[in-house]
Amino acid sequence: MRFVFRLLLLCVIALGVGFGLSYYALTDGRMFTVSQLGPWTAWPDVGSPNPNPYTRAHLTREAALQLGQAEGLHFVANVDSAGEPLWRNCSYLIEGRTPQATFWTLVATDPAGINVAVPDGPLALRSTGIVRENDGSFRIHVGTTLAPGNWLELAGEGPFTLGLTLYDTAVFTGFGATGDTMPAIQRGACT
Repeated sequence: MRFVFRLLLLCVIALGVGFGLSYYALTDGRMFTVSQLGPWTAWPDVGSPNPNPYTRAHLTREAALQLGQAEGLHFVANVDSAGEPLWRNCSYLIEGRTPQATFWTLVATDPAGINVAVPDGPLALRSTGIVRENDGSFRIHVGTTLAPGNWLELAGEGPFTLGLTLYDTAVFTGFGATGDTMPAIQRGACT
């Protein structure tokens, strides 16, 4: 009887650890295939002809149309530069530079992937439509409260995710790609 109980307990522990690690690899994946630059994460094998098994499983789970490897790379931030989750009741300042890319877009979505920008405003910010500093860097305000300069106005309450898509970029090829080229996300005032 004791043997059967230990065997069942061992099976439950093995299944829990196996399924837990699989879930972690497909959602977060930092230990396996995800590249992290500050608060921004990306799956660099997305769009390659032969992605690794974790990326292939992530793509199957997401079921979203992805860019080809030569077309661009999609970065996601769920936290600010201090590691705190992004909430719509706070304002954020995104400042710095992006890796060299022909074009980029910045969009805010909820956990279900629905755009949370105000319906009557711009749904995303584009690199061609923002004001830059003299040195080429930018400052973008994200939140529900009015801010000067570049502003992505959000609606509603709750958590959100920032998506930065770089089109026609060589961010992971080693040509001028360093961790400090991704913009920082600084939390401002919260209501």
